[in-house]
Amino acid sequence: MQLVNEEKDFGVTVSADMKWERQCIEAVKSANKMLGLIIRNFQDKSKDTVMPLYKSLVRPHLEYCCQVWSPYLSKDINLIEGVQRSLRRATKLIKDIRHLSYDERL
Repeated sequence: MQLVNEEKDFGVTVSADMKWERQCIEAVKSANKMLGLIIRNFQDKSKDTVMPLYKSLVRPHLEYCCQVWSPYLSKDINLIEGVQRSLRRATKLIKDIRHLSYDERL
């Protein structure tokens, strides 16, 4: 029998100490990759394009199985919320509302 420090099952990384730091890091990394993909590959930056892309390509990485791995440590929560704040970056892509404040853009 081989001991491992972490195991990935159904896309959720579980560590031997039952902390979710690695899962949070992986979720943030994949969500940021998707946001970068949107920024690089879509020329139409209208609200009708960017928001559905963000909701369908970025948010699922942060929400997948979150009932299981829901972060409870402040550092993990801040890490996840950092990507949620990336919505700020996504809304700045939209030409028509770029000049508005973040709250107004939401």
